Amino acid sequence: MPVMPGAEPFSADPVGEPGIGIVLSHGFTGTPQSMRPWGEHLAAEGFAVRGPRLPGHGTRWQDMQATRWPDWYGELARAVDDLAGHCRSVFVFGLSMGGTLTLRLAEEYGDAIAGICLVNPSVTTLRRDAAIAPYLARVWPWASAVANDVAKPGVTELAYDRVPLKAFVSLRELWDLVRGDLGRIHQPTLLYRSANDHVVEPVNARLVLDGIASTDTTEVVLPDSYHVATLDNDAPTIFEGSTAFVRRVDAACSAASSPAPTGSTAGNPA
Repeated sequence: MPVMPGAEPFSADPVGEPGIGIVLSHGFTGTPQSMRPWGEHLAAEGFAVRGPRLPGHGTRWQDMQATRWPDWYGELARAVDDLAGHCRSVFVFGLSMGGTLTLRLAEEYGDAIAGICLVNPSVTTLRRDAAIAPYLARVWPWASAVANDVAKPGVTELAYDRVPLKAFVSLRELWDLVRGDLGRIHQPTLLYRSANDHVVEPVNARLVLDGIASTDTTEVVLPDSYHVATLDNDAPTIFEGSTAFVRRVDAACSAASSPAPTGSTAGNPA
């Protein structure tokens, strides 16, 4: 099916040899549109950027019914591998389910990923209707939409107007895997959480931060944004803070990998 205008994947490479690469992942039923302004900011800072369109997204909701979490994960893994081929450091940033996939990449890739930045990541839900989704999916294809939770007037997230239930059941399976392996994550982690999020509950951020093994963690609460914070009032905070995070972590990695000084070999004067 044709891709929705505005839902196309994006990429950017700096002039010359790129030192730092960043993969950005949109969320469940969403599109790269929700990450494009962030990607443009990072590209302007001189980073190599990849913003894939996850399989089944950005066309029609029925297309998601045939996709599962390994399809979405595989698309991001290819982007990570691409950047790893010519960048000294690779970071992954994710919104909502994009954060879930980012966590899974960090669990699986280990030191090959230098750091992660999460915006309202999901690893569970307290919604009662989610518990019956596996049964409902057998007889009904979709549920009400979760997209477009944005506080900023005049901003619309480009996303499906309903939730494909078979794909949602697969997301629940991914949540279980990610929560079980959080202790494998040791990379520096920057987590942004909206104070008012009508999609992902605050317990998600707490589960992530309490579960990962990282010693370098930062949580930032966004006071004036809803779930899709990358398009909302606090987006500049995310963009600027994540840029500083990448530069700090990359500098620390470079310093750690540099040879230790051997000291002066000059003799003392007679």
